[in-house]
Amino acid sequence: MTETTQEAETIEETGTQETGTTPELFNPFLPGFDENPYEHYRTLRDTHPVQEHPMGFWFLTRHADIATLLRDARLSVADRNLAAGPMRDQYEKLIADAPVKLVTMMDSDPPDHTRLRSLVGKVFTPRSIAALEPMVTELVDESLDRIADAGSANLIDALAFPLPFAVITAMLGMPDTDPKQLLELTETLVVALEPVTDPDLMTAIVKAEVELSEMMREVIAWKRNNPADDLLTALIQADHNGDFLSNDELVAQVLLLYMAGHHTTVNLIGNGVTALLRHPEQLALLQSNPDLIGNAVEEFLRYDSPIHQTRRITLTPYQIGGREIPAGAMIIACLGAANRDERAFGADADALRLDRENARHHVSFSAGAHHCLGSALARVEGRVAISRLVTRFPKLALSGRVRWNGRINLRGASDVPISV
Repeated sequence: MTETTQEAETIEETGTQETGTTPELFNPFLPGFDENPYEHYRTLRDTHPVQEHPMGFWFLTRHADIATLLRDARLSVADRNLAAGPMRDQYEKLIADAPVKLVTMMDSDPPDHTRLRSLVGKVFTPRSIAALEPMVTELVDESLDRIADAGSANLIDALAFPLPFAVITAMLGMPDTDPKQLLELTETLVVALEPVTDPDLMTAIVKAEVELSEMMREVIAWKRNNPADDLLTALIQADHNGDFLSNDELVAQVLLLYMAGHHTTVNLIGNGVTALLRHPEQLALLQSNPDLIGNAVEEFLRYDSPIHQTRRITLTPYQIGGREIPAGAMIIACLGAANRDERAFGADADALRLDRENARHHVSFSAGAHHCLGSALARVEGRVAISRLVTRFPKLALSGRVRWNGRINLRGASDVPISV
């Protein structure tokens, strides 16, 4: 029996034992969840919006609760604040066994988070992101040329996957690092953003983190002696009242950029185009109203979120959604469920509407102090890629079955066959 099967049976059995007619528990192993988790999310919102899960965490699904949670500065993101129990034990084992101990903004509380955000935020300015658009456009057009020559493609392989990786590598100003090795290692490391229990996979993740860390230390040392007009140089030189990022902090932020900044954009483009091609009336609307693309990207982010979960940890007993959650508890906020909540987006929340007035109220990039610092870059990449794709190919259509990547958190399309 696999660990995934064991987890699925544990969820099912525990739910049945607790109440007989218990409200449904979050279960990503349900048949069909991979292709469409939203029916399950709706059931959870309606019947059990703040649930204590038998796997040791609390699970939230309503937009109002999640928006409140994300903006609440009383909560932590640092696993060291977990109460005694299985999740705390797992964290301590992970820390004890880890040969590399890197801390990113995603895992930091104030004052550490405030300091890191201040330093890194000096680089991710609206002006610096806007300056990247010509490069993004050139990369997109090169991909579209290849698609045009072939007449058909898997959108993920041809555009959605290579684009953000190329953008990140170029904006960092990476030297002649082996791109294949870099890609393979980051692809292994990104699995750490999923619920992982398989020992072999955890070993592979740790090994990839060690190799990537060593690679990035060499790159940073080289860049200190060869500064240029690029993101990595800017991070090295970022100065806040005489304070600079340490080598470990630089490595951690670069790895975070590859981990979180790559696949969120892959999913934005892949999921967005899939939704568009499954709604031909919306495709026609966008092709006839190209200025709608900005709001369309927000609707794509809402309709099929590129990232489905984020977490917070309570430091004191915490009230939300009519429930009291004890101190030291892990709360998982289901962003994908919140984005389809009819209480926030109306009775047609499950419909794709590119002209939706409040589409930007989605929580796909989190909110509050941990709002995604790279959200502006993802929006530029999504806007340029999708607008140029539908403009270049007026007969764009799906040519086969869309397949999904099987991930719970970074859920996205893995195969989107298109004809042009």
